[in-house]
Amino acid sequence: MEAKTKMCEVVAFIVMVIMEGWTIGLTIFAKTAITNGMSPFVFIVYANALATIIMFPCSFLSHQEDRKERPTFTFSLFMRFLFLGFIGITMTQIFLFLGLSYSSPILVCAMGHLIPTFNFLLSLILRKTEVNLKSPGIQVQVIGMLVSIMGAVVAEFFKGPLIRPSSHNLRHTKQLFVFSSTPEFWVLGGVLLVAAFFSLSISNFIQKETVEQYPEPMKVLSYSSLLGTILSAIVSCIVERDINAWKLNRNKDLILIVLTAIVGGVIRPNIQLCFTRIKGPLYVSLFKPFGIAFATTFALSFFSNSLHYGSVIGTTILGMGYYTVMYGQIKGNEEETRCDDSSDSLEKKIPLLQEKMQV
Repeated sequence: MEAKTKMCEVVAFIVMVIMEGWTIGLTIFAKTAITNGMSPFVFIVYANALATIIMFPCSFLSHQEDRKERPTFTFSLFMRFLFLGFIGITMTQIFLFLGLSYSSPILVCAMGHLIPTFNFLLSLILRKTEVNLKSPGIQVQVIGMLVSIMGAVVAEFFKGPLIRPSSHNLRHTKQLFVFSSTPEFWVLGGVLLVAAFFSLSISNFIQKETVEQYPEPMKVLSYSSLLGTILSAIVSCIVERDINAWKLNRNKDLILIVLTAIVGGVIRPNIQLCFTRIKGPLYVSLFKPFGIAFATTFALSFFSNSLHYGSVIGTTILGMGYYTVMYGQIKGNEEETRCDDSSDSLEKKIPLLQEKMQV
């Protein structure tokens, strides 16, 4: 039994690490396609449309057994799906891929580590967490938040020298893959990425409450993906009016759309959902810093003149802040558990005291 449990732990670990590697690989492919002329708006619409086509029928098959206990589909629930589609898919992905077009995959990794900071700030603003500065969990999260912000500023504004400059100029050489953009658009890319992950944090809050109200996670993903695709198509048609931009002229673009839809739109969300149910809400988040290692390794191995010391230093600081905020969340959960246990024990003791007083 113990050997089986250890094997499951190892498999879960390997799967999550592979998923992070896949994500960085797809990000590099997307960066290359957008740099070579593919519209990010067209890419978003096609990828989400294909993901919805795959996921929508599968979600109904997965919840076939729960047909008798199906929750009621109300207008307020539809509005939640609409907000999830608009904020979590349309806005997040538009900001994300526009930010990627102006920056690089390693800055995407860096700014993605701000998600726990945004979650913490939103929980304070929405009063989901009490502001108790005497609480060790809150103290640790505040420290992690400040460290994360400092890392984001370093990654955004301090580039520094190249880590591995090449012996020849690559600007006039045709590259098979593209990793980084020109420095003048770096700040704009970082701002767009911050907006993307802030939108994602808002979406996570809405999604959590929606799943509590409508406990069929696959259908929540499917409905929000469908509405997000429709909204993305509307926005993209307004912004991208060139009909030729909607034509896929390269096979690489089609392959990228298919891989993004299958891996990023179907496989990754379901794996995260599965491991969140089995391992708890913080398990999936622990693997996000692996993206830094993959992005840095790819940059050093294959992309000369693309990685600066400032990016690596800032991203490393962000990773430290990320884990600090996560540790603060764990301590906060432990404190809440202790409080619940103590209150339960107190409730059990009070009736006994009342009985003794009556006697």
